[in-house]
Amino acid sequence: MKVQRVALAAIVLLGATAVPPLAAQSAVKPEAASAITTGVTVPPDYVIGPDDVIGVVFWKDPDLSVDVTVRPDGKVALKLGNEIAAAGLSPDQFRTAVIDETRRYVDDPNVNIIVKQINSRKVYITGQVEKPAAYALTGPVTVMQLIALAGGLKEFAKAKEIVVMRADARGTVAYPFNYDEIIKGRRLEQNIILRPGDTVVVP
Repeated sequence: MKVQRVALAAIVLLGATAVPPLAAQSAVKPEAASAITTGVTVPPDYVIGPDDVIGVVFWKDPDLSVDVTVRPDGKVALKLGNEIAAAGLSPDQFRTAVIDETRRYVDDPNVNIIVKQINSRKVYITGQVEKPAAYALTGPVTVMQLIALAGGLKEFAKAKEIVVMRADARGTVAYPFNYDEIIKGRRLEQNIILRPGDTVVVP
């Protein structure tokens, strides 16, 4: 009798550990898990632009969820086959546009917009640096930091004559940047935070 009780207890214990409760099995459905995504931190003034990767998540209709890349014309295509303009909109504005567009096909669409990659906000560095190129601006970046991202100055770069070119309402404005002063801790106000579209010229 004792042997039978021990065996029965072992079977019950084994079954309990091998098979999770029904509530645990159904707590997260596969389709819901696939809809859970993470994005990047967006600047306060961010608007969607070409080449940005945006996650459009339909929480009640996960089969409609999709990651889209904004085309050069500023539009994206959803799984329903409809195209929506995204460029120039904030994530909240784009969410409203998606809801308005899909309401014709989906009852009470519950949509979340997640910015996956910011590729439209770029700064440029050219001239006597190791890696002149366009760099994605995903957060605050100073002139000094951009030079570091570009691999630093070349041997014969004119470090005292660097210029930041910025277009604004007045036209194009040039901001001088003296690398030698910055590394000596002087006139640090030159090391400005770059804005999308800025070009750092290293002669």
